[in-house]
Amino acid sequence: MRRPPGCPVRGPRQVGAALAGLAASARHELLTFDDPSGCAGRAIPEPFLELAGACVRAAAERAGAVRRIVPRHALPHITGAPRAPGQARLADAIPFKMIVVDRTVAAVPLDLELLYNGMLLIRDPVVVQALVRTHHTCWDAGEELTPDHRAPDALPERLRPVLDALLAGLTDETAASRLGMSGRTYSRRVGELFAALGTTSRFRAGAEAARRGWV
Repeated sequence: MRRPPGCPVRGPRQVGAALAGLAASARHELLTFDDPSGCAGRAIPEPFLELAGACVRAAAERAGAVRRIVPRHALPHITGAPRAPGQARLADAIPFKMIVVDRTVAAVPLDLELLYNGMLLIRDPVVVQALVRTHHTCWDAGEELTPDHRAPDALPERLRPVLDALLAGLTDETAASRLGMSGRTYSRRVGELFAALGTTSRFRAGAEAARRGWV
């Protein structure tokens, strides 16, 4: 029987072990779609975030070539952070989070967003090569991320209604309904706002927004 294209991995401990295995196996190339702002506002334990970050950094240091693609809205989260190994480019958006090691194995979150919620380890060569091609297409269309990039000083217009909803003390469900968004889209926008403000606390978000003159 032909082996399945992917193996699901669930549970923080199991996901952490799988990421460590990927890091240890890296030799030649590391391709990623990464959204550093995706964890903002999510109840993810700090030890898991530290482990996941350490695994990706270890893989990047082992690999000879590293190409990282990040969405433009995550730029505030990247600015001021230690420079990661390899090259990075900005894209208007990424289709999902992803790690591809040596074009032989890929890891994609089961919900396409957070590895903490489980991931799919993919070794089927056809599927892996399809993911590599997707990455190459986005890479060719991306903008080189350089030290000259800086976080924007102004609040992005699309996040203004989200900030207003947070300051009004609305629940996520009520705010999403009033803004005509799905709950998932609203949560993503809240994460973008937190990343722009450099915090994961709603109270601190309001204080930081006031400090910047956004309210």
